[in-house]
Amino acid sequence: MNKEEQIGLIKRLCDANGISGFEDEVVDVVKDAARGLGKTSIDSMRNVYLERNGNRQGLPTVQLDAHTDEVGFMVKCVRPDGMLEFITIGGWVASNIPAHLVRVRNRDGQYVPGLVGSKPPHFMTEAERKAPLDPSQLFIDVGAKSAEEIAKDYRIDAGAPVVPEATTTYDSVHEVLCGKAFDNRMGCASILAAMRELDGTPLKVNVTGAFATQEEVGCRGAIVTSQRVKPDIAICFEGCPADDTVVPAYQSQTALGKGPMLRIIDAKMITNPRFEKYALDLAKSLGIPTQAAVRSGGATNGSAIHLSNGGVPVIVMGIPVRYAHTHYGYSSYSDYENGVRLAVEILRRMDAETISSF
Repeated sequence: MNKEEQIGLIKRLCDANGISGFEDEVVDVVKDAARGLGKTSIDSMRNVYLERNGNRQGLPTVQLDAHTDEVGFMVKCVRPDGMLEFITIGGWVASNIPAHLVRVRNRDGQYVPGLVGSKPPHFMTEAERKAPLDPSQLFIDVGAKSAEEIAKDYRIDAGAPVVPEATTTYDSVHEVLCGKAFDNRMGCASILAAMRELDGTPLKVNVTGAFATQEEVGCRGAIVTSQRVKPDIAICFEGCPADDTVVPAYQSQTALGKGPMLRIIDAKMITNPRFEKYALDLAKSLGIPTQAAVRSGGATNGSAIHLSNGGVPVIVMGIPVRYAHTHYGYSSYSDYENGVRLAVEILRRMDAETISSF
């Protein structure tokens, strides 16, 4: 893979605005990056399908999955003083929300800069200082002074999507990316990179890339994509929460820079153990670093896909993201590169007999 091109693709995907249900900018980036790789189509949910050049009748189908949405917020209502009350979209920890910059989309489709505000400590009672923070105590300030100004000048309405403000940067010395939406634009980039690496290569399987919407609010897009693609097996690319800064070293299974994470279990899926072993054994034989993880919480689009089409073997290929579901995260380029490499090698070897063994 050309590293410069890949970094550029990751930046375009991650910097695009796209909370759940409002992924249009991301869809446009995916469509542009997919040119020449196959047939693209979009359904009413804004799921994007990329059917690989060379697919032909009679072969098993592999679905490459990733989700296009990111966590964010939505304007609930406007206060008389011009402050915007909001709800969270996706899983947030309340203490990570205040004092950060955001982008609020107005009715003209323009994104207005804003700041998540809260009551200053100077005006808090002792009880308020000690009480747990709740998102309902927060608001978004775009600089307005009245609800009338919000309506007439800023043109912001209830239901406006709100995106964390961040721009992706790349530290070429340490090969570390910093930015927003690595969960899961890193996965979107992985599908595109894998399909480009395999472009023109004869395979014994058909491959469809499915870029699903609304994962952060219940894996909704993948319910639809799996019904349409009807895969025989699937690889679910994810931007998974890194654990190396929050658990003892002996417990860490999703560390930055140690390779893609292949999840054994989470709250909504027990990974097919035969497909998991196949992938891990192949990675070991090729010298591709991987991490196997046992997770008691969280879920991915694999939860929807593995229950479709009569039961589908699915593996999760997670790119570790430090501080996922916040405004900023760190990811390692080598983890991304090794995840793509492993997926490509799996697809090169995959055939109907191997799939039947799962």
